[in-house]
Amino acid sequence: MPGNGWQVMASFRRDESVTQQRLKPGTIKRIAGYARPYSRDLVLFLGLNALAALVVVANPLLLKSIIDRGILHHRQDLVIWLAAAVAGLALMDAVLGLAQRWYSARIGEGLIYDLRSEVFGHVQRQPVAFFMRAQTGSLVSRLNNDVIGAQRALTTTLSSVVSNVISLVLVLVTMMILSWQVTVIALLLLPVFILPAKWVGKRLSRISREQMVLDAEMSSLMTERFNVAGAMLAKLYGRPAEEEENFSGRAARVRDIGVVSAMYGRVFFTGLTLVASLATAMVYGVGGYLVVDGNFQLGTLVALATLLTRMYGPLTALSNVHVDVMTALVSFDRVFEVLDLKPLIRDREGARTLAEAREAGTAEPAGSNGDGAARRGAPAIRFEHVRFAYPSADEVSLASLESIARTDHAPGKEVLHDVDFTAEPGQLVALVGPSGAGKSTITHLVSRLYDVSDGAVRIGGADVRDLTLDSLRAEVGVVSQDAHLFHDTIRENMRYARPEATDEEILAALDAAQIGRLVAGMPEGLDTVVGDRGYRLSGGEKQRLAIARLLLKAPSVVVLDEATAHLDSESEAAVQEALRTALAGRTSLVIAHRLSTIREADQILVIEEGRVAERGRHEELLLEGGLYAELYRTQFSHQKDEEWATEPLGAE
Repeated sequence: MPGNGWQVMASFRRDESVTQQRLKPGTIKRIAGYARPYSRDLVLFLGLNALAALVVVANPLLLKSIIDRGILHHRQDLVIWLAAAVAGLALMDAVLGLAQRWYSARIGEGLIYDLRSEVFGHVQRQPVAFFMRAQTGSLVSRLNNDVIGAQRALTTTLSSVVSNVISLVLVLVTMMILSWQVTVIALLLLPVFILPAKWVGKRLSRISREQMVLDAEMSSLMTERFNVAGAMLAKLYGRPAEEEENFSGRAARVRDIGVVSAMYGRVFFTGLTLVASLATAMVYGVGGYLVVDGNFQLGTLVALATLLTRMYGPLTALSNVHVDVMTALVSFDRVFEVLDLKPLIRDREGARTLAEAREAGTAEPAGSNGDGAARRGAPAIRFEHVRFAYPSADEVSLASLESIARTDHAPGKEVLHDVDFTAEPGQLVALVGPSGAGKSTITHLVSRLYDVSDGAVRIGGADVRDLTLDSLRAEVGVVSQDAHLFHDTIRENMRYARPEATDEEILAALDAAQIGRLVAGMPEGLDTVVGDRGYRLSGGEKQRLAIARLLLKAPSVVVLDEATAHLDSESEAAVQEALRTALAGRTSLVIAHRLSTIREADQILVIEEGRVAERGRHEELLLEGGLYAELYRTQFSHQKDEEWATEPLGAE
């Protein structure tokens, strides 16, 4: 029975439709570029494979000599020496196996590291629109399955081809020298195995595809039910018996197809074993007849039978090698597909930091309002006749990363129309308006999560598109309505804003955000794990922690995207107190949710259908009796000023 029978089976179960895919021009050259750092190791690795192939042939020949020249001629000393040589070959084969595995792991894991690191870094640089479209599971698959599949091209597939070719040539040449008649008879049985194997292999590939789909569906169900939000929803609305029945149904389908796959695999392996056994029987039958007839020696027969078991594996594996090679190359191509997607939002050639722009005089000097951020320079925010349409799917994503086929190939509809305003250094500008009017879109343009379609957004006089993303985002701090926290400690979540921050600085920021006393009262203090997405904290605590993170970052521009929405009155009061510190001396753009915010704003922008419909201060806009007055009556008039704040949000 071939020693690599399971490897042969894996080759036949590959999807042959992959050979119909066309690789992009230059794919092989790019792969060579990734292999170049490991060229020395690859040469040694392939050399070890060649030596291992020589051992495959040398061992049967030594057995032949032991029988023909030693045992049959009663030469005990020769038998001992040759037996020792067999033992030496076995030891050499073991050492070669270890060395092969070491080089294979070194090359393979190194390549996986290189590809994963590059893909992860590239994906991190994609705009937020990319993540809104791409399915997370598909991205993870590229970093896992496809990267590992690409790695096989330089280890498993390449070494398999080299070792199988060398082994097959040496085995066939040796067998033909020993007895061409027996070799031809052995080869005649090969189609008896390969043709049924291909038939079984096609069904195995279909079953494997279905099995992967069912596994993915079951994993998706578990992921949705096991994260905090999904588990909470299931508790509140789900029906445990039906949930269990739903999961059991999917698990049963995985079980059933697993049984079918296992049986097809066993049929395949049994067929391979049966053909090898029949061939061995024929060799012993024909060869035994020839030995009895005196045409060749007994040792030759034993060597032929041994070589035969090492012929079918390489032959059958090589008969399907085009599928293995293309599968590995297609995996590389799928990784390159992600790497070739250029980030829509990226640094322009020659982009400068905001500090460099100020020194060069292209950014206006900032004002000063007394605190650290202001002394460092709180810049003005200027929207100059801004128009904006969300990018189309083709501009930001890949169809293969989206679970549902895309039909929206048309350019995005314009959502902002000639937006023009200025937030002076240190000012608080409030954005109000109906849901869907474009308020959040305006705030996204400040931190350059998107680029304008026309016009310009300037910070400190410099067009944000001319600034480096790192320097821009160092100056802009954002707190959103649903502040995200990583499943880590409070300390590490805070240090995400400033990795070099000391515990003293972290505690000072927590105190300023009105959450220091709460953290100090926790048994593990800064080492408290906040849980998945921060669900171990209340909504108000999460928001205050997000504000503390912003304070630790100490930006000169603050963007609040409904940061106080959906909080109870107690949490609202604490968060508002924290926001007074966060906004003091900083240029602020705030989507207003509370009357206390808009009442003390330096400027209120009323956004309607992507346009600035009205602008002014609270009292002025009320007197105009327009959209703001209507919004005030429907959304803000029921709020009592004294309940929410007694000081303006921008006060020291």
